Amino acid sequence: MAIPVKDFTFRIDHMLAAIAGIRLALTDKNTLDNWVLRSAVERGFEIISEASRHLPDEMKASEPAIPWKDIAGIGNILRHDYDGVQFRMLDHSARIDLPPLEAALMRMKQNL
Repeated sequence: MAIPVKDFTFRIDHMLAAIAGIRLALTDKNTLDNWVLRSAVERGFEIISEASRHLPDEMKASEPAIPWKDIAGIGNILRHDYDGVQFRMLDHSARIDLPPLEAALMRMKQNL
């Protein structure tokens, strides 16, 4: 059974909202020292990870430069290996990896 396009838009919108929330949290220079903001960034990555799992493979294939497996995998790391998470890596990923993902999601949404 095919999932309606609306459901894919919903997932993309969740991912875009999480990216915006992460960006907002990281405007605070003390993010890495602030448990609440750090937790918000982690949750944003978890949402991105889980929502990405619900996008169809054909849709993800339209953006081959995006590391979809890594995006899906980060959620497992955050949930199951939380004590090993290096927050500087999340900060780096948010600043370097999320902008291309955001652009790809916007293109995907436009093509629906």
